[in-house]
Amino acid sequence: MQIPKLFFLSSRLIVCVLTLQSCQNKTETLPEHTIFRYNESANIASLDPAFAKAQNHIWACNQLFNGLVQLDDDLRIQPDLAKSWEISTDGKTYTFHIKEAVFFHEHPAFGKEKTRKVFASDFVYSLERLRNEKVASPGGWILQQVETITAINATTLQIQLKQPFPAFLGLLSMKYASVVPKEVVENVNHDFRTKPIGTGPFYVKHWEENIKLVLRKNPNYFEKDNNGNSLPFLESVAISFLPDKQAAYLLFLQGKLDFISGLDPSYKDDLLTLDGKLQHKHQDKIKRLDSPYLNTEYLGFRLDGTHPMVKDIRVRKALNYGFNREQLVAYLRNNIGIAANHGFIPKGMPGFTTFKGYDYQPELAKKYWEDFIKEHPNQTFNLTLQTNANYADIGEFLQREWKKIGIPVMVEVNPPSMLRQAIATGKVDFFRGSWIADYPDAENYLSLFYSKNFAPNGPNYTHFSNVEFDRGYEASFMQTNDSIRFQTYQKLDQMVMEEAAIIPLFYDQVVRFTQKNVHGLGINPLNLLHLKRVQKEKN
Repeated sequence: MQIPKLFFLSSRLIVCVLTLQSCQNKTETLPEHTIFRYNESANIASLDPAFAKAQNHIWACNQLFNGLVQLDDDLRIQPDLAKSWEISTDGKTYTFHIKEAVFFHEHPAFGKEKTRKVFASDFVYSLERLRNEKVASPGGWILQQVETITAINATTLQIQLKQPFPAFLGLLSMKYASVVPKEVVENVNHDFRTKPIGTGPFYVKHWEENIKLVLRKNPNYFEKDNNGNSLPFLESVAISFLPDKQAAYLLFLQGKLDFISGLDPSYKDDLLTLDGKLQHKHQDKIKRLDSPYLNTEYLGFRLDGTHPMVKDIRVRKALNYGFNREQLVAYLRNNIGIAANHGFIPKGMPGFTTFKGYDYQPELAKKYWEDFIKEHPNQTFNLTLQTNANYADIGEFLQREWKKIGIPVMVEVNPPSMLRQAIATGKVDFFRGSWIADYPDAENYLSLFYSKNFAPNGPNYTHFSNVEFDRGYEASFMQTNDSIRFQTYQKLDQMVMEEAAIIPLFYDQVVRFTQKNVHGLGINPLNLLHLKRVQKEKN
């Protein structure tokens, strides 16, 4: 196969690829169609679900663990290890009934039986562990509204909230809330970070950090498909850790990986046409799946700062009206994404509304800017947009568009970690940001504008403060009727947009590409990866 210039690999990277293939030959003797292979460009630091903060970690933990509830591909709450539950009329007491035939992965700590059933007390331990300061889990926040967690009996768990919080079930679907066995976690001779024991469809067979993670089928897994067939269908999952996305893409084209997720600038034009369709040369070998993604890409203003341009709502509106979002998505994203001409809540999230936000109106933008300039004669203004290298092209596009209407904006590129720290500590006036939903409730997005969530102690990076917004946000917690609560969310979203607190750019999309012989992968707006129903045809 002739390797085009796009896929030129350094000698170091070639060694990595050959090492990976050698590892596969030594450790995998299963039929090819029973093994699912994918690549993670970033290493996984831990397989303990209490630390499942990043997507690469969550994807692995999805195969290893279960919680009380889970989400289907339409983000509806479904039973997982809880077969049913009741919520008290005041919205504060949740009672879960645990399935009786669920077993942990095998481990010597369980004694001669090598495994045991999951009990309600295991969930008490697992959830309380998130609140244990010695564990220092980043997932403790999902229990902020929780007063007590109690095992009523072996199969009944009761969680008492401090106040009603309708999004609570969504929080429990996160991998943080997975059940783990105390006798294994606290076994001094066992490293739970690298050899976790859960209840999921797969268990850890081998992990060579930064090189390869191999999962094997859990023969005792409890779930079945709609036809009564035991899950999972696959015998193994093999995860590689090539940092170079071009290299991973080449392996995918060669059939050595079964799927890739998302688009990297290094290969997006080889894979897709400018209007977002699969290139003709790939159509016989590759399948494409796409879905709205609960991720809003935006620009934020530090509203309580001192920069005169940022403090003036006319300038913020001028910047919002002063560029074409459809063109941005078409030219820079190959039409992967939806122009954010509405609010902050993305399409695909209950609470999204079609109210008119900011569309492209250059004359109106110019008028807002000129009105501002007239009030500041003989003054020179310049605003700097802080971003990172992955979004430099978007910054440059916006800079050119705003220049056409006379607004001077500079673009400064910073390392992602440095930029995040600067945003959190209020050291930048104008910044690029994105917000990916942690759980399927629009409250997650609106929390960025609640005045009690000011950064650095919360996610309100703009320091937006509005008494009416706060009142409505707090009232939404008391509303158990979903349709009424969603209407409240829409009004709050519109309030933020009327203040031009941010500049929504686009609502992202999940895009997955698989080999033609892969079936049952599915796709969802949270980009969760579930492999328990995946099957591969023999080639």
